[in-house]
Amino acid sequence: MSEIVKEKPVEFSLPRRIKRLEELAYNLWWVWHPEVPRLFKDIDELLWEKSYHNPVVFLRDVDRARLNAATNDRYFLDNYDRVLREFDRYMNEKDTWFSRTYPNLTDELMAYFSFEFGLHESLMVYAGGLGILSGDHLKESSDLGIPMVAVGFVYTYGYFSQRISEDGWQEAENVPIDFDSLPLIRLLDENGAPVKIVIDLPGRKVFARIFQLNVGRVKLYLLHTNIPDNDPNDRQLTDMLYISDLELRISQEILLGMGGVRALRALGYQPTAWHMNEGHSAFLTLERALEYVEKGMHFDEAVEVIKKTNIFTTHTPVPAGNDEFPLWLVDKYFVQVWPDLGLSRDDFIDIAKIKQSWGGDAFSMPILALKLSAFRNGVSELHGKVARGMWQFLWPDRKEEDVPISHITNGIHTETWLARQIGILFSRYLGADWADRLDDPNLWAQVENIPDEEMWRVRRHLKRKLVAKIITWGRNRWQTGHVHPVQTIASGVLLDPYTLTIGFARRFATYKRANLILRDYDRLLRIVTNARMPVQFIFAGKAHPADEPGKLMIQEIYRAVKDARFGGRLVFLEDYDMNIARYMVQGVDVWLNTPRRPREASGTSGMKAALNGVLNFSILDGWWREGYNGHNGWEIGNDIDKDMDRDERDAKEALNLYDTLENEIVPLYYEQRSADGLPADWIAKVKENIRTLAGQFSMRRMVKEYMTDMYELAILNGIEERNGEEEQA
Repeated sequence: MSEIVKEKPVEFSLPRRIKRLEELAYNLWWVWHPEVPRLFKDIDELLWEKSYHNPVVFLRDVDRARLNAATNDRYFLDNYDRVLREFDRYMNEKDTWFSRTYPNLTDELMAYFSFEFGLHESLMVYAGGLGILSGDHLKESSDLGIPMVAVGFVYTYGYFSQRISEDGWQEAENVPIDFDSLPLIRLLDENGAPVKIVIDLPGRKVFARIFQLNVGRVKLYLLHTNIPDNDPNDRQLTDMLYISDLELRISQEILLGMGGVRALRALGYQPTAWHMNEGHSAFLTLERALEYVEKGMHFDEAVEVIKKTNIFTTHTPVPAGNDEFPLWLVDKYFVQVWPDLGLSRDDFIDIAKIKQSWGGDAFSMPILALKLSAFRNGVSELHGKVARGMWQFLWPDRKEEDVPISHITNGIHTETWLARQIGILFSRYLGADWADRLDDPNLWAQVENIPDEEMWRVRRHLKRKLVAKIITWGRNRWQTGHVHPVQTIASGVLLDPYTLTIGFARRFATYKRANLILRDYDRLLRIVTNARMPVQFIFAGKAHPADEPGKLMIQEIYRAVKDARFGGRLVFLEDYDMNIARYMVQGVDVWLNTPRRPREASGTSGMKAALNGVLNFSILDGWWREGYNGHNGWEIGNDIDKDMDRDERDAKEALNLYDTLENEIVPLYYEQRSADGLPADWIAKVKENIRTLAGQFSMRRMVKEYMTDMYELAILNGIEERNGEEEQA
């Protein structure tokens, strides 16, 4: 392979003394090290907010006089030097968890594929929970020293920006991304031309440029097709996430799976094992099989080789949520592939054929991944059970409990989502090295050492911070002159920082039942407007642009938010993203989740809330079924017959929700105060919540499980196969 030249799109004119701010800007390590954003804020706090916390934009636009002033500020320079020492130590560290635990595997490489990566709000290449999980996975792999390389897309428009009309209807606005404003490193060949890969689509070739994004020690490579080499239609392939058009969708997934393998090969990588995060990248299995068939292997032999090093994680607990393509489309896009694999058309279709409800056949991406992977998992204990039931027909000779699909429950990257003030408490009372012992149960028992008054002070501070930020957002939106005053009220300018605050923020899919809280409208009105013990609700989230029922649910919520009788205590925050999520999971008192069980495969927003001392109030689905112990939050409707009619079940779960809220949660927050005015029982619940959930649902625990349960075995299989090939050669 020829030498790759790496080029940054923007060269900053920085004083020599602080020149390495540019280096920090081009490595997302800064995202989970709060001392770095504080450097930028110390230079110009207003610009830091205006740039939406994007250091590339910040360094491009900052006034030179402010940079010069920073070089004369001893306090700033001390912090700058301290940050750079830590960054250098981190990037050059050889003694990592991985190197200590697997010293014989340090020369191997994991490849991780995902349709989206949620790394920071300024980098809109994510839509929701799947992307946030992928981003957290890369961050923790970097922290642990796991040798990993990742592949995804960088989108022309990213995910849509959400605007809510006066009537509550979601309007999608596609805003082009300025690539020069992102920390993307351009890869050039020895002639100065962009490094590209090519895939074959019907009647033409499609090219994709490769960009590099540094995530600590992990390199993420992002493909992009909006380049002059392609015709206008093919330039759209990486325009947006989750395109509904099936031709565009299958083209995207061919590009991610098959093109992603080619991208890694073009860059000189030879991964030992391959992880598919959801079925979008499952075509990588065909590309890998092609590589062996081209060496003279029969397809069946190639499958036996590649499946030993393939890992597939499914996130979807219902058949309808999985990607399936009609056979006519598969014929169109793979007619040249199955001969190369040495297969007939019928043999190729049989690899991933599934019978649809109306009787026809389709080509299933999860079936492709399941059949061509030796390691398969769901993302919570319950989801693993559901997945085994869903896919049992692929192993007809096995009982459901013996179907080879395990589970690894999701987790969150602690330092990304932890409020700085909570982190200070942890450092003070859990030990300065607490971040190195995240998955140590003995560590979290020390949460009891935090004095009640300090915990309560920080929790109140975080809620004041949330409310102040919401009021600022609302004021700024009103000042644009494009919104009705009632919409300003709906955006939260009347929120009270001392009122019990409940948050509900997630994708507005119908199964998540955001409107369950509205089931008994009058009762909700009484609870919210209780003069002695008021309650306020903050809603946020997007519906997919093609999801009309989801958009109707937003409209139903928004109309309640605008109801003057609630007095501004119901709020909807538009354009939900990672920035809003951080404020909410850190600042509310209670995190509400009302999915229709067992549709929530895992869920991670409640984990982020729990880490910050926010109490969960949720259906026992996904992760909460494992996390709830009767003392660290509240359940909704666990004793309700699961086989009853859907509407009747909704009504009973809503009744249980109201009863628990009115009779347990609200009184616990307001009435049960100690002599010094502290809600001692509430704080005890907060501590129990952190003690039992912060470590168990950390990304540290999750990635280590992937390593010990799947990655290690897959890598050893890859080494064995490689050694066999070398002996034959």
